[in-house]
Amino acid sequence: MRAIVIERFGGPEVLRAAELADPEPGPGEVRVAVEAVAVARTKDVAARAGRPPFAPSITAFPHVLGTEHAGVVDAVGPGVDDRLVGSRVAVSAVLTCGNCRACGQGREEACAGFRLVGVHRPGSYAQFCVVPEANVQPVPEDVSLAAAASLAANGGVAAAQLDAGRVGPGSTVLVLGAAGSLGSTLAALAAFRGARVIGVDRLGRDPDRLAGLPLAAMIDGDRPDLAEALRTDVDGVGDVDGIDCVVDNLGITELWNAYLPALAPMGTIVMSGAISHDPVPVPLLTFYLRSQSLIGVRTGNRAQRAALWADVANGFRPPASHLQLLGWDRAAEAHAAVERGEAHGQIVLRVDAGGGSL
Repeated sequence: MRAIVIERFGGPEVLRAAELADPEPGPGEVRVAVEAVAVARTKDVAARAGRPPFAPSITAFPHVLGTEHAGVVDAVGPGVDDRLVGSRVAVSAVLTCGNCRACGQGREEACAGFRLVGVHRPGSYAQFCVVPEANVQPVPEDVSLAAAASLAANGGVAAAQLDAGRVGPGSTVLVLGAAGSLGSTLAALAAFRGARVIGVDRLGRDPDRLAGLPLAAMIDGDRPDLAEALRTDVDGVGDVDGIDCVVDNLGITELWNAYLPALAPMGTIVMSGAISHDPVPVPLLTFYLRSQSLIGVRTGNRAQRAALWADVANGFRPPASHLQLLGWDRAAEAHAAVERGEAHGQIVLRVDAGGGSL
């Protein structure tokens, strides 16, 4: 098969075409003929560059990146119903042990043996990828495989974030980095579930970054009066006493300081990113006097992924304006765009079953 591999850590230029042996599915596994791969900032781009948290787990080269993807089941291993062959599927990259305390409680996202396709085993920047049967999700015929790859990459995490923030109809949700791959999916899903959504992003760079999202308000995250703007815009989206839930996919200290005063009593901050790795000041007195919560969310579990696909069955779709399709021969270009902060929405690589120009 044709694949894109890295033979060392480095810049986007280390991505190169290669020919590898076709992988064979083992017991309980399926082989997917890959058609679409979501490009992930941390799991792909940072790992390729040798940055934590996942690069230290890549110990053998050449390595095939590529986590969540979509395609058609091409072969099955022992113990798997061969009627799956030919099925259109989306693939979760999360691998769990099934035996630890977290897995026993249905909290696979906290599994002690948490691993990822594309990091701890060969990924989907390839014509074929082998994964456990439990990781595949049938895709409705009216959902493109590019959209399915985006949903696999972002939908389960977004569902987990909304669960953690107790977001329901009428909730007011602030989404940091709303133009990003996860942020745009989260904003759309929150609105689909009946929430009022305020999106924050760097609109000074591109005023149209949030176009096409179902937002009650949008705010430039670079404006010097951001804290005041948040309070003003919250007042403008309905009869609310502050923000019920902040979903922070960035973890930037300046943004934390701006949105914290707008958090409502009993409000929740859901943290799913730490771009700067800088510490943020947590006013404990305020948190307990106002009954507020701070929760970290790494990814979604099986129940949350199932809830996401139930939403898809009921009509939810990722925002079309935030889905960018590139041929897989442009993987280096996609990585570079993500690193420069120029990408918005989800970049999806289209894998050419015939090998294309690789």
